[in-house]
Amino acid sequence: MGSVSGKFASLRNLLVRVLLFSILVILGRFAYIVTIAGESCSIGDFCFFSLPENFNFMIAGGGRVGSAALITDNTDSRVIGPPRPDLYSSEDWIKTVQFYSSVFQDLVTEGYLSSNSKVLCIETPAGADVSALKEIGVSDSVGIFKKALKPHVIKGEAHRIPFEDKTFDFVFSGGGRLDISHRPYDFASEIARILKPEGFAVVHVSAKDTYSFNSFVDLFNCCKILKSKDIDNFLPSMPFTREYVLKKEFRILENRLQKLDGDSYKKNCSVPGYKLALVRNAEPLILEEPLKPWLTLKRNIQNIKYLPSMAEISFKNRYVYVDVGARSYGSSIGSWFKKQYPKQNKTFEVYAIEADQTFHEQYRSKKRVTLLPYAAWVRNETLAFEINKDPGQEMEDKGSRGMGRIQPVKSSGHFNGEVNQIQGFDFATWLKNTVSEKDFVVLKMDVEGTEFELIPRLFETGAICLIDEMFLECHYNRWQRCCPGERSRKYEKTYSECIDLFASLRQSGVLVHQWW
Repeated sequence: MGSVSGKFASLRNLLVRVLLFSILVILGRFAYIVTIAGESCSIGDFCFFSLPENFNFMIAGGGRVGSAALITDNTDSRVIGPPRPDLYSSEDWIKTVQFYSSVFQDLVTEGYLSSNSKVLCIETPAGADVSALKEIGVSDSVGIFKKALKPHVIKGEAHRIPFEDKTFDFVFSGGGRLDISHRPYDFASEIARILKPEGFAVVHVSAKDTYSFNSFVDLFNCCKILKSKDIDNFLPSMPFTREYVLKKEFRILENRLQKLDGDSYKKNCSVPGYKLALVRNAEPLILEEPLKPWLTLKRNIQNIKYLPSMAEISFKNRYVYVDVGARSYGSSIGSWFKKQYPKQNKTFEVYAIEADQTFHEQYRSKKRVTLLPYAAWVRNETLAFEINKDPGQEMEDKGSRGMGRIQPVKSSGHFNGEVNQIQGFDFATWLKNTVSEKDFVVLKMDVEGTEFELIPRLFETGAICLIDEMFLECHYNRWQRCCPGERSRKYEKTYSECIDLFASLRQSGVLVHQWW
């Protein structure tokens, strides 16, 4: 009897283990589908056999679990996920489909879209625009999103569209998806790639200012903008919509490639009118020399009209902040740019250019910050780096380290302070090799008088046209903070010469702000 009971217990333990193992396998499969594959789960996902590509399962029974009806259709095999009857009958869905139906019917009337068009809708979470297309008779249409949802949306992303070149007659991007894209350049490039020659693309954006319009034009360098119009949108998240209709034309692309032959920028680049308009709207320059410039900074920084506060900065390939003369991380990057500069939720690449090795170590732990441990200069050469303190300060006082100034080695013989030899580099050439006209570039320059050499070099090379916004501290023989009535002997330039420098930058179309 004991032997029989033992065998029964062993069999029971074995069955329990097999059951637990089966459950773990199913849970593992579920976790893979949802978290790794990034897709919704359908009945076929849990089957350990392949289903025919043109078969989908539909559960009948008004929301309760009932018998499974096998439906044969021609839906793309990449469309997966359970049907969403609750979504498709909701008021928001019906209004969205009606809105897109109205948009597409206008485009049909104007000749940009037809029932024979092969259409792709980009970044459409539920496929309301695809549904609208099918309702008006454009049957050969499909949408893409990072997670697929049948019957209209397959898995795909705007920066990596899963179709061959020159596949579609018409491409649509709605809902301001391009505005919020982290990779707008790839977004636009993929549209150009999959669009047939002479095909049309329609893009809905929320930005409406001249600056963003020109950025948009630069993104779609393959296409000609045929028209734009404003549309009243019912969506609370996007009350304003501007519609652009583009046509892919190789002639435009060829002409623009020819302009880029050789040097990307001619020495005397021209600044477009829309940038000049921003300069005219900037805060006025402080023409009268302040007696206490260190206090003037605190007041003036409240009056600065930042470019992102005057214009939409979407549709740029990258967002870059360059701090020339960065000193410590907390000097301006951490204390001002990270906290106060209006970035419109864009992620900026940060370059810190600082020759003083005292500050280098703290940058090692800073993410998204690239340190260039050299001196920005007009050419590549060895320089003398002079550390000078304000009167009354001891050189050993590490808490009040003086400002560094670079000089050619041969001209530094009369200086009595701390002098080190450092490597200078051609900053204008580096800038041209690092960023492009498709990037949004913010520059802060605090280089202890070297601005009078660096800025002319930026104009000479045309690199000045790559800068969207500049914050410049101009160094002059200012009144000493420690010694009332005495001017600094460190700099030879006067305040009026600094004003001339700022005025020349603004007259040339550079949105520059006074920094102290």
